[in-house]
Amino acid sequence: MDGGICVEKKKICLLGAFAVGKTSLIQRFVNDRFGDKYLTTIGVDISQKLLAPFDSGNGRMCQYHLLIWDIAGMDRFDKVVESYYRGAAGALAVADLTRENTASGLTRICRNFRTVCPTAGILFIGNKADLHPLKGPVSAVLEQVAESFGGQCRVTSAKTGAGVAEAFQLLAETLEKG
Repeated sequence: MDGGICVEKKKICLLGAFAVGKTSLIQRFVNDRFGDKYLTTIGVDISQKLLAPFDSGNGRMCQYHLLIWDIAGMDRFDKVVESYYRGAAGALAVADLTRENTASGLTRICRNFRTVCPTAGILFIGNKADLHPLKGPVSAVLEQVAESFGGQCRVTSAKTGAGVAEAFQLLAETLEKG
């Protein structure tokens, strides 16, 4: 406890296929910037951000120091990927609103994640809202996948910043409520 505020470190993984915008979401959230140049993540990249304190709803204030693991979009689940997931409190499962297969592919990715972290919270994100209408076939598939995992679904744009901070905050609040 720090002056009545519970401060905890939480490992968060970003899950999803190649080029859905995981790295861009992290860069927007952590550094408030966006780069148009695509750089593929190799393995894992770890960023950190201290969230503002929030009311946990049970009479205590919480503050999370997020350790954000940007995991490369991987086609197979192996011991390396399993080790990346280990110890995660939650995940943002990201789909590209312009590519339907990235939403349906989250089922397999999240199932693998849950084998390692069965109680972790997952928030489903439809990214690239600046390029696609908010309600479309990809959104519908993403909502179905989210529902099958008992998760919520949000839309973001790493490019404009719309919904990005709110998504990370919502995931943190979800983790607190357990």
